[in-house]
Amino acid sequence: MEVTDPAKTRPSCSETAERNGKDLEVLAGIGQLLATQSGQRQMLTAVLDELEEKLGMMRGTIMLLSSDGSELFVELARDAPSEHRQGVRYRRGEGIVGSVVQTGQAAVIPRISQEPRFTNRIHRRRTQARADASFLCVPIALGSEVVGTLSVDLPLQPVEQLQGKARFLGIVASMIAYDVKSRRIESLQRQSLEAENLRLRSALEEQFRPENIIGNSHAMREVYLKIHQVAASDTTVLIRGESGTGKELVASAIHYSSPRSQRPLVKVNCAALSEGLLESELFGHEKGAFTGALFARAGRVEEAEGGTLFLDEIGDFSPATQVKLLRVLQEREFEHVGSNKTVKADVRMMAATNQDLEDRVESNQFRQDLYYRVNVFPIFLPPLRERKDDILLLADHFAAKYSKKMGKEVRRISTPAINMMFAYHWPGNVRELENCIEYAVLLTGDGVIHGHNLPPTLQLPAASEGSEVGLLKARVRVLERDMLTDALKAAGGNVAAAARQLGITPRMVRYKLKNLGIRNR
Repeated sequence: MEVTDPAKTRPSCSETAERNGKDLEVLAGIGQLLATQSGQRQMLTAVLDELEEKLGMMRGTIMLLSSDGSELFVELARDAPSEHRQGVRYRRGEGIVGSVVQTGQAAVIPRISQEPRFTNRIHRRRTQARADASFLCVPIALGSEVVGTLSVDLPLQPVEQLQGKARFLGIVASMIAYDVKSRRIESLQRQSLEAENLRLRSALEEQFRPENIIGNSHAMREVYLKIHQVAASDTTVLIRGESGTGKELVASAIHYSSPRSQRPLVKVNCAALSEGLLESELFGHEKGAFTGALFARAGRVEEAEGGTLFLDEIGDFSPATQVKLLRVLQEREFEHVGSNKTVKADVRMMAATNQDLEDRVESNQFRQDLYYRVNVFPIFLPPLRERKDDILLLADHFAAKYSKKMGKEVRRISTPAINMMFAYHWPGNVRELENCIEYAVLLTGDGVIHGHNLPPTLQLPAASEGSEVGLLKARVRVLERDMLTDALKAAGGNVAAAARQLGITPRMVRYKLKNLGIRNR
């Protein structure tokens, strides 16, 4: 294609030498940039800046192939608004850049406005800009493998000069190619390592997960990791959390994963015993030590010899008992009630509480030295409302447990019932959820746990008022919602089929759907 003046003018020998010298200077600068720039985008930006500032190459654009090699995307585009380049894709063979990728050959366009294949989708040049500019596009390739394209705009000039510029740009593209390829391989290796790390971490977390605890939420995986970390040692553990979160299960998991697993795990609920009884229960007593002590009795500390002693609700200890417990923790020795003979104790201590021990220390209700002895390795159990990902898993587990126990088949939990469980705040935590599922399994008659099978406490928020009438209306709405939802699921969303199943007319079904706010998808 012929180009009009002033582009026909041939350069003199001195101009050619000067241009060659400048080209070499730019190549040296680009080589330095490749060696010093750390990030790929920063490096490519610096290369395009060099081409524009030193050689007047405008609208520099670098496109790279996607990982599957099917299309090109914009990695960097000088002077192109972000809204123009975002989402721009070129398939192989599409437009100039697509042809360059497909053929592996550079494209030299003397005048952009006269090239019908030019799509102008990235920079969106105006008509005059296309008429006054030439376009070069070269493949970024390593050997025969093309990984992208490098393109620039130039002022109009003879084809011979453009071809020389294309050869120069090809050298730059080759320099870029090795860096891009290396970074891509490094990125793929990093992604592969990250994926392998995630796989191994998941496998380890599954290995760490105790068989007696249900839950896959992030909070519970942290608990499993702590159980694994502390189980092999004799370190004193303090398990903290609200009532019903499963603190006793964690204590059991630690004991049965420890070297003491073949020895006894003795559990003492400190809140259930008075001060006098608690001391005797823990340390034992001699015959005649107090009224009613008709014979000597070994305490729980002795029963746990060689194993683990788990003290539940340790915050309820009296000051006198706290002193004796501190001695067991520090010296591993104690005396029976009514005796001054010292007994050695080889036990591991674990404790649990749902109280704020720090507050009790501040108010002098709990000894500070005992607090530090007990709180060596704390494990916090999150309340159920903070691990809602585990609700369905726990509900399924309890449904299977109680269906087997009661000899009833429970195939599934309905969607409305699941929604009610997710909406509830669970003040009683896992223990309350278990009781709710036991209640629902007892009431279900068709193998499905419906919303109306759940206890009234889960349905109270639906009541519009506190009266019995308001509660009745809410319960009726829950029942209707359950039956309609299940019927529509069974009918694949067909209103007429659902109406036949329910024994009402399709018009009534549509009315109820609208009234109850149910979407029939």
